[in-house]
Amino acid sequence: MTHSPAPARTGLVLMGGGARAAYQVGVLQAIADLRLACGERRGPGPFGILTGTSAGAINAAALACGADQFDRTVRRLARVWTQFHARQVYRADSLSVMRSGARWLTLLSLGWALSRWSRMRPHSLLAQLLDQLVPLARVPRLIRAGHLRALAVTASSYSSGQHVAFFDAGDAQEPWVRSLRKSARGPITRNHLLASSAIPFMFPAAPLAIDGHTEYFGDGSMRQTAPLAPAIHLGARRLLVVGTSRTYEPPRPCMAGTQQPYPALAQVAGHTLSNIFLDALSVDIERAQRINQTLALIPPEARSHSPLRPLELLVFAPSRNLNEMAARHVCDLPGTIRTLLSALGVRADRPDAGTGALASYLLFERGYTRELMALGHGDALARRSEICAFFGWQDHGNPVRAPRN
Repeated sequence: MTHSPAPARTGLVLMGGGARAAYQVGVLQAIADLRLACGERRGPGPFGILTGTSAGAINAAALACGADQFDRTVRRLARVWTQFHARQVYRADSLSVMRSGARWLTLLSLGWALSRWSRMRPHSLLAQLLDQLVPLARVPRLIRAGHLRALAVTASSYSSGQHVAFFDAGDAQEPWVRSLRKSARGPITRNHLLASSAIPFMFPAAPLAIDGHTEYFGDGSMRQTAPLAPAIHLGARRLLVVGTSRTYEPPRPCMAGTQQPYPALAQVAGHTLSNIFLDALSVDIERAQRINQTLALIPPEARSHSPLRPLELLVFAPSRNLNEMAARHVCDLPGTIRTLLSALGVRADRPDAGTGALASYLLFERGYTRELMALGHGDALARRSEICAFFGWQDHGNPVRAPRN
């Protein structure tokens, strides 16, 4: 049996992306499988610091709640994602427009105004799911027991305009403040997860207490200029990062001399969400890599006087275009939602990557989530040697079976 380095300084960063976060679960499945194949013992996992944003915050919190049983927790998380239906996550009941469907579609129209002025807050089925999946009361106990160093989830304040990392950690951890972003200590609650995953215009803001008053928060991907920062502030020296989009997305081909059609509302909405969820991660990774390169040029003695430290990074991102994958699964959505999406330009009978971008965030349907998980598992196994080197595991070449999704 091999013994890997202590995981206290090893962090996991899970980005946002709505239904795209199923990809993260596939990567985690591969890590859990490789860990056992390399002879590592069961029990506490390889991550001491867990941070997440939006749907990634929910995955990170679920892992934190089971930090003492990593393999079992990953399996449980995978079971949830393989059985997803859109009705488990959202519905439009503020105007009783439909029995089931997408709450965000109501909020985009008259429902937003009515819910604001009459204070008819749409009910979120996601809250019920979180109560079952994420027993957050366990997190402080696991931190005290040493199974976990810290958990942080991020959200963006509509009230102050600041980006806030809410964290739970040991008493020695000091909060931090930077330009337009700061941290707040305290137990992570269900409302923190609802706030972090409240995609703008689609899900309502969540009230959170901070600095002695209440502010309203939305999706943590908004104004997130430094997604790696919370894990670093919490003490991480090695980071495994899982994004929800390819780090480089080639432009869609356009035929020379042809007039492009005016973009559908769904295409505009998908492009907007992509900018919210994706751009900051690549920039922050490049920044960390430049700092590493600069530190490598400084003599060790001089480097010891600097607060900067090298950061070991292992980054995973989908190897395929998720917009194209989502476009093939639009037909899996409930009929009421498909009808409303078609009004925005998303057509199940004419799959298109441009309009599939919007669907890729909202397709909480098991056909799509299972395909994403399989992609994540395959992408991670393709980098088996890198994963083993990152964690210090000795690879014995034992086979890893494909997950039964």
